[in-house]
Amino acid sequence: MEPKLVAKPPGGEDWIHEIKLDGYRSQIVITSPEDIRVFTKTGADWTNKYTGLVEAARELEVENAIVDGEAVVTNEAGLPDFAALQKAVHSDPYAMYLGAFDILHLNGHDLRDVLPVSRSPIPSGN
Repeated sequence: MEPKLVAKPPGGEDWIHEIKLDGYRSQIVITSPEDIRVFTKTGADWTNKYTGLVEAARELEVENAIVDGEAVVTNEAGLPDFAALQKAVHSDPYAMYLGAFDILHLNGHDLRDVLPVSRSPIPSGN
């Protein structure tokens, strides 16, 4: 399900909220430290446009993973700046940050059906 922008978030304990970041939805796919790709929401391979994110992902020290998030560039106030992101995609592959929302796979474990970490632990690598 995609996030939906609303004026006020729904109440109650059955909701999990994501902050709306003004960027490009992206998935970092780590097959190994030497094989890291970044894909857009539409499936386009933007690995070369997100060199900084690829290098940061290499430092995660995981065997393999899929991380879902929003690639953003921030302004002087630290807020997402979509116009700056559009420029950076074509001219500065080190300008992006990834606001990670979900870890879909980690070290051979499919985490898509796992409850949030606060309710259920992430399986160990054993």
